[in-house]
Amino acid sequence: MRPKILRRRTAALLAALPLAAAAWLAASPSPASATGASTPAAVIDYLHQISGNHVISGVHNKEPLSNPSQYTAQAHAITGRWPGLWGGELGFTAADIANRQTMVNQAETEWANGSLVALTWHMCKPNVATCAFDGGINGASLSDSDWSQLITNGTSLNSAYKAKLDTAVPYFQQLKDAGVPVLFRPLHEMNESWAWWGGRSGANGSAKLFQITHDYLVSKGLTNIIWVWNVKDTDQNGGSGGVSGFYPGDASVDVASLDPWVHSWPGADWYNAMLNVAHGKPVSLAEVGTVPTPAQLAAQPQWAWFMIWSDYLTSANTASGLQATFNSSRVLSQGQFTVPSGGGTTPPGGSRTGAITGVGGKCVDVAAASSTNGTAVQLYDCNGSTAQSWTIGTDGTIRALGKCLDVTGQGTANGTKLQIWDCNGTGAQQWTAETDGHLKNPQSGRYLDDPAGTTTNATRLQIYDRNTNPWQTWHLPT
Repeated sequence: MRPKILRRRTAALLAALPLAAAAWLAASPSPASATGASTPAAVIDYLHQISGNHVISGVHNKEPLSNPSQYTAQAHAITGRWPGLWGGELGFTAADIANRQTMVNQAETEWANGSLVALTWHMCKPNVATCAFDGGINGASLSDSDWSQLITNGTSLNSAYKAKLDTAVPYFQQLKDAGVPVLFRPLHEMNESWAWWGGRSGANGSAKLFQITHDYLVSKGLTNIIWVWNVKDTDQNGGSGGVSGFYPGDASVDVASLDPWVHSWPGADWYNAMLNVAHGKPVSLAEVGTVPTPAQLAAQPQWAWFMIWSDYLTSANTASGLQATFNSSRVLSQGQFTVPSGGGTTPPGGSRTGAITGVGGKCVDVAAASSTNGTAVQLYDCNGSTAQSWTIGTDGTIRALGKCLDVTGQGTANGTKLQIWDCNGTGAQQWTAETDGHLKNPQSGRYLDDPAGTTTNATRLQIYDRNTNPWQTWHLPT
């Protein structure tokens, strides 16, 4: 949401492609079929696959929630294509909150039709149930004392904030039950102070509230959320150089996103700032007014999606401009990318996704949920996060966060540690599951091993000679 002076509010997986079909990226997109259940890890993996090659088109549908796809329909009428991402809103007025079910029903329909689902929440102040945009969100503020209370567990404002989050839980749960991963973007444009949640840099600032939001909704069992962190291309608070002061940390973020409202299209400084702060995670343009041109998208190829903001579809764009972008070979709309079923079942091609568990019931985990090359693979308490969601591929790879389980340095010696790394087809990334639960790296002839059977969190995993100890027995997703 842009502030009042920009007049925004005028009167209006996806499972990953089957790994054997990754060659699609170099060929013509194939039509989407009805979408089945999927997981956040599968969507994130897919976003990694297309970054640098393709970008998904998207359109946001702001209030009223009683008409939750009006702008998506306008895009289709103009371009002849349904956007590949449908954006919706959780609402802030009494009327819109009463229509959340209508919005969620539409989200399920859009997912079933082959589009990604993204949700934004223009949230009223923590202790206010409903509000108008101006004064209730835009232009609202909290005192430093109130902010300190808000981020302190057990205080009245902190409890009120969590109660507000509770009102959204049943709707996320419905989407989880339907197998719909949600690209959720709370507390957006947090590096600017137009909304009560924004403009506070540092460890106890806006990023802290994002962490609280993440941890609370995860504690409610909402494992279908893909956490989209968002900033605006503002000159406030250090501009592009100040972005890191608002980053909540890799453990709370799956996608880093930018809203280029000030400069219309991000310059190299903002593009590079987003890539740097994302630490290898996908990046996206969560809100745009004017649709990016094919040339702009080619010059900044890592954006995974763009989402045109509602009424700006017609007020800030020409039909010819929209048509040129939506018909670009780089841009993927509904029906131009495959959204197969996934998440616990075996999708086409035989791959499967879920947790890998070992001794003590602990899970194989990517440290700090970081997708940076060289990040340690460790044993940790199971928590349902994307850092513990692994896709067992038909090509012999085991993938998480868009990267492959890898033997460091292509080592073959006992005790060589494991990491994640860009998938590269080497023997260090090949694994064979044996019927008794052993997981072999054929290049080294050694096996996935938990050193001495230690069940301490953050124990780094290794390869070692095959033995009958229980710490070499692994349970893969079915």
